[in-house]
Amino acid sequence: MKLLLNNLPRLTYLLLALFLLLTLSRGQSDTTIMMIAGSLAMFACCWSSAIHLLGARAALHFVLIGVVTGWIAEQLGSSYGWFFGSYTYTAVLGPRLGSVPVIIPLMWFALTYIAYVIANLIVWQTPSDGPAPLGRNVVMSLLAAMIVTAYDLGADPYMVYTLKAWIMTETDGWWFGETVQGFGGWAFVSFVIVFLFRLSLRSRPAIAALPVTRPHVLVPLGIYGGNMVFQIALGSPVETRTVALFAMGLPLLAALCGWERWNDARLNATTAVRA
Repeated sequence: MKLLLNNLPRLTYLLLALFLLLTLSRGQSDTTIMMIAGSLAMFACCWSSAIHLLGARAALHFVLIGVVTGWIAEQLGSSYGWFFGSYTYTAVLGPRLGSVPVIIPLMWFALTYIAYVIANLIVWQTPSDGPAPLGRNVVMSLLAAMIVTAYDLGADPYMVYTLKAWIMTETDGWWFGETVQGFGGWAFVSFVIVFLFRLSLRSRPAIAALPVTRPHVLVPLGIYGGNMVFQIALGSPVETRTVALFAMGLPLLAALCGWERWNDARLNATTAVRA
């Protein structure tokens, strides 16, 4: 266990490299297998990164909250039209649990974890601000939800019209056929996941599993940036490519500024290496 923990940063970097490689491969040959493999790599990389930055217990709580909440929201959405509007998943995204492809709840965790780190870097110049008053939790969760939804501005049209991963009942929305309700659903579900996680920190604060340095904190930013570059290069419709540059580029650039100002000692002062 200790050996695995000590090699956690290397594992995280390897998973990040795998995700970026699979994302690049999707650009060369956009297959179902590449999409599923890339999503699994993103999930694994984010979980590994979360263990490093937040500790194993907090990371597991985040995974459970993200996966369970994401699955419930998607199951209600695809069955009853809640949150996102009425839609039906196709076979593109692989095996399902209920009517929801298994990789979708995994992506909910990955995206909200990334947004949690980016939001904290933007506002507090640290990857995790730990326990916080209720008002701060609401505001920070809202910011994270907007960061996730910025990703969805380009992802949703691509998934619907290029990959045909799901079929929307309503196709006359103002955003390339997508409705306002869909983006509202993304923001709401993301907010709930991050807010519930942040509340969990009030009883059990996050403690980094290993000393954290600047390169370690770049991992979630690298995943967000990789998704942004993919949308800029291959987003469809083509108009979403410019949208991705600014919608995702702004929070990413602000987070990089926060990362540059972050003092490693702030997080490492509370680091406890676990056996």
